[in-house]
Amino acid sequence: MQVTSKDWIGYFRTFVIAVAVVGASSLHAAEEDPWEGVNRAVFTFNDKVDTYTLKPLAQGYQKITPDFLEDGIGNVFSNLGDVVVLTNDLLQGKIRDAGIDTSRILFNSTFGVLGFFDVATRMGLQKNDEDFGQTLGAWGLGSGPYVVLPLLGPSTVRDTFGRVSDAFLGPYPYMDHVPTRNVTRAVDVVDLRAGLLSTEKMITGDRYIFIRNAYLQNREFRTMDGEVEDDF
Repeated sequence: MQVTSKDWIGYFRTFVIAVAVVGASSLHAAEEDPWEGVNRAVFTFNDKVDTYTLKPLAQGYQKITPDFLEDGIGNVFSNLGDVVVLTNDLLQGKIRDAGIDTSRILFNSTFGVLGFFDVATRMGLQKNDEDFGQTLGAWGLGSGPYVVLPLLGPSTVRDTFGRVSDAFLGPYPYMDHVPTRNVTRAVDVVDLRAGLLSTEKMITGDRYIFIRNAYLQNREFRTMDGEVEDDF
């Protein structure tokens, strides 16, 4: 095939555009993740802990736990989490959503036997998804740099402060019996990790970059209630 000067101009133009896109993406990543070196070190630590402890526990838990029991346990913790969702509905002025989540808590805690059965969803009361990190975003606070927290995983500066506030809405600070609190928290963590076993198969390429990008995009989507503009 003969290559003309016009073809070379086209190739060069495509090359320039590609370099510009890659450069912009790299600059955008540098702005979002200025502490990448430290974050990668923490990510590696977390990954080792997960590989040798949490993941095997989650796999064993999923293997020996009947599906209906695993679903029920997940529903109980989800019902407890609805308190966080409800509070942040109110802080964001989402009155309709607050009404739905109040009803979810009432129906699931009573007819659903402390949340073991998710009767609210079957009644058409769909679960909302709010936390204090999203509330701060709704109030106009930027997410800040990406952060990988030891043992807790992906976050941002804003979401880290949000985690602290939401923690006071959970049951653990108010459980005086230490063994019960520790066992409950452990089951919560293992159940959550078991629910992620199937989704981790989607990870490709550089695990750190994949998880970072997925987390940031997901958080932006949730904070903006799905109204996210493309960067390019």
